[in-house]
Amino acid sequence: MQYKASTPEEYIEQLPEERQEVIRSLRKTVLENLPRGFEEQMNYGMLGYVVPHSKYPNGYHCDPKLPLPFMNLASQKNFVALYHYGIYADKKNYDWFVGEYPKHCRRKLDMGKSCIRFKYMDDIPYELIAQLASRTTPEEWIEFYESQTKR
Repeated sequence: MQYKASTPEEYIEQLPEERQEVIRSLRKTVLENLPRGFEEQMNYGMLGYVVPHSKYPNGYHCDPKLPLPFMNLASQKNFVALYHYGIYADKKNYDWFVGEYPKHCRRKLDMGKSCIRFKYMDDIPYELIAQLASRTTPEEWIEFYESQTKR
């Protein structure tokens, strides 16, 4: 589901009440742990954490007018989603996350390529998400991204 919002606060205010606190908590977790240099902005109709053009002028190869995406948070119809492109692109991050997840949650991991789906709002691994958010600096993400797209 995409919401028409121009700021993260506006996005959260449009969510169903039961999702607002969860998204606020996830947002706080990400913002407190994301390395310096990433920037929060609305991105693809959801909360986005990107490498801004001021740090990476080339932008996203699919549309260079967009900043380089790294993470997104969204309230979807049946779940809350965290999209992490480092998990999708880097097997090392993927393996680490999949191995750590059962140590933090009672329920089975529900995950797509970059999408981690949380259907149960009482079983979100905030500590693990904090660790995930802090694992990659913007410089490391740019280096990895370029190694994959400029072959």
